[in-house]
Amino acid sequence: MLQVTVWNEFRHEKTDEAVKKVYPEGIHQQIAQFLKEEDFSVRTATLDEPEHGLTEEVLTNTDVLIWWGHVAHQEVSDEIVQRVYQCVLEGMGLVVLHSGHMSKIFMKLMGTSCDLKWREAQEHCRIWTVMPSHPIVEGIGEYIELEKEEMYGEHFDIPTPDDLIFISWYPGGEVFRSGCTYHRGNGKIFYFQPGHETYPSYYNKEVQKVIKNGVRWCQPTQNAYPNYGHHDPLESITNKKGTEQ
Repeated sequence: MLQVTVWNEFRHEKTDEAVKKVYPEGIHQQIAQFLKEEDFSVRTATLDEPEHGLTEEVLTNTDVLIWWGHVAHQEVSDEIVQRVYQCVLEGMGLVVLHSGHMSKIFMKLMGTSCDLKWREAQEHCRIWTVMPSHPIVEGIGEYIELEKEEMYGEHFDIPTPDDLIFISWYPGGEVFRSGCTYHRGNGKIFYFQPGHETYPSYYNKEVQKVIKNGVRWCQPTQNAYPNYGHHDPLESITNKKGTEQ
């Protein structure tokens, strides 16, 4: 059974009534609830737990980590970021949602600022499928319509994606690369844009389907992790003096 950990800051829901109204139990609990409809074993973790809920034991038993963050990126310990980073390199999948684009872990994996344009104006969003053959869009049509979503616009300062799956359009004229995949080491990463905290995007069945598909796509393979550092020769090497080493 695929083991999934849903991580969330869980700050907005405690302090902002508008957010609490949409996600009374927290964004992480809403995501966990629809993931439990699948054959996944799901746990949650939040910022204010010891080690942010991401202990070595938890990560060892996590196949795919889902990350949602916004106002407290800098409060995430560099030690925990490095721990998650190494787990991704060794094969753990990572799904980064919405404002998680500015999280320490996503920026570390991308190696860029990950900055973008944004506007919160309760605008209509149309998410176009631009790679219909990809497993992440299974069960999704040509586009997803969201009545309200925060505008994210280009330029999105990320490396060129391995796969560009979705592009979003907004009435103000902006477009955005809203569904992107990457490989880092043995791990797979999926970034998906919808999910502003005051809009009910995570109740949308198509958004839920994409996240479920993303989790399945990101699951670890059985590929061996490479050995790095000093390496003894596989064959005998003869030096210039004819001496075997």
